[in-house]
Amino acid sequence: MFIQHKQKINKYQKAKIAQLQKDLQQAGSYAEWKDIAHRLDEETGAEAWKYNNQSPYFDVELLSKRHHLLKKYRMQHRTLDLVHVLREGLTYDIANIGHPLLFAETYIGTKKIIEDYVEEMSNCLCYLASSECITFKREEKIQFFKECLTAYGQPALMFSGGATLGLFHTGVCKALLEQDLMPKVVSGSSAGAIMTAMLGTSSPEQVSELLSGEHFFTEAFQFRSLSELIKGHGGLADVMYLKNFLIKNLGDVTFAEAYQQSKRHINIVIAPYNTSQNPRIMNALTAPNVLVWSAVLASCAVPVLFPPVRLTTKRHDGRHTPYLAHTRWVDGSMRSDFPQEKMTQLFNINYTIASQVNPHIVPFMQSDSERFRRDMRSWPARILRQQAKIIATEVLDMTRSYMGSNLPIYRALDHGYGILGQRYYGDINIIAHYSLRHYSYLLKNPRPKLFKILQQEGERATWPKISSIEIHARIGKTIESCLAALQKQQQLALA
Repeated sequence: MFIQHKQKINKYQKAKIAQLQKDLQQAGSYAEWKDIAHRLDEETGAEAWKYNNQSPYFDVELLSKRHHLLKKYRMQHRTLDLVHVLREGLTYDIANIGHPLLFAETYIGTKKIIEDYVEEMSNCLCYLASSECITFKREEKIQFFKECLTAYGQPALMFSGGATLGLFHTGVCKALLEQDLMPKVVSGSSAGAIMTAMLGTSSPEQVSELLSGEHFFTEAFQFRSLSELIKGHGGLADVMYLKNFLIKNLGDVTFAEAYQQSKRHINIVIAPYNTSQNPRIMNALTAPNVLVWSAVLASCAVPVLFPPVRLTTKRHDGRHTPYLAHTRWVDGSMRSDFPQEKMTQLFNINYTIASQVNPHIVPFMQSDSERFRRDMRSWPARILRQQAKIIATEVLDMTRSYMGSNLPIYRALDHGYGILGQRYYGDINIIAHYSLRHYSYLLKNPRPKLFKILQQEGERATWPKISSIEIHARIGKTIESCLAALQKQQQLALA
């Protein structure tokens, strides 16, 4: 959080702000965090920023004009004019109101005019769905809201890899579910694939039990003895322990069956061991008959730690058969930690939320303020990062030219290109904060104490992002709610 507001602050205020910041970091719930955040905004002077419409990051004139017209047409019941204005700007980032820096100036919330605009959009949509609006028949309203839902799109939540550190994702889920902000489209690779699959094979009623942690307490990591390593071609860890854990918790469920259980579109990222092929995402559309545990096992097959694995499908008669029998698969995060482009094509995604815990990525992640700064003081760091990436790529190129004929080295280099060339950010980013002790957790089997620590860290990292996610989600959720209410009315009328 980078808050820079011109206000004279005396010693008493400084002490109070320091105490509030300490309390904020130790908050035990979102309600407590939110209350402290509001008080911090008042004490620091950030609250005044919300009422100042001047900003280089969004078009205040466009937003103000649209807000005025929407409210005017709704109050005057000019329904056709209202629909025309609504359809003109049916996007979550109209006038650039989704810009990350609009949510980086305060501890909670954003510009008041943005919040008012989103509120008015929701009010207008509710008016059109209500009995107060008599311009359209119910069937016409249903068609209108279906079109709006397609035009507006939906969000996706993406979980990164990170071995045992992936327990952080449970805190992200808990925070989002408590605020009713959990997307219906979820993806995961490696450790994130386990979180994704757990959600995707649980009914809505089972999710709260899932997040209590009991399903995660197991011996998923069991390292092989030196004699076993010498004898076999496996990895450092025994893959059977992980396989048994996945089968026990996910069951004999295909992606198609998982969707019927949870009504979530889950996407598991895997990469072929043969690097001449592209990574793939497995879901109810691309691989309906593949067993979920099988895809998760492949996504967790980190090279060296676990051996490459083959996928398994379930036929219509229940018999298990190989999926692309001659292909073996490995950890998806090596090549595509966040499959944003493919999910956008399949599920009409309008924005993404990324939960990032990968230990080799987190230390290099930047805050929104750091990423989007364009002043001259930011240039040295930006140039340094760009040059470091160029040099790393050139080292890989040089190594490949000299040693590329060696197949294991060639594969390792391809994975290196994959790690360097990926995009590790979503539109909204929830990033873990690591100290050296976190690296000692990396390959530990989950235990209640460790689960509680990492889950709480996930919650606390999510709470500052709730305001942004709410603004992004509000209109889409209103459209869904209106459509569901109209369809229910239609069913009752036909019964």
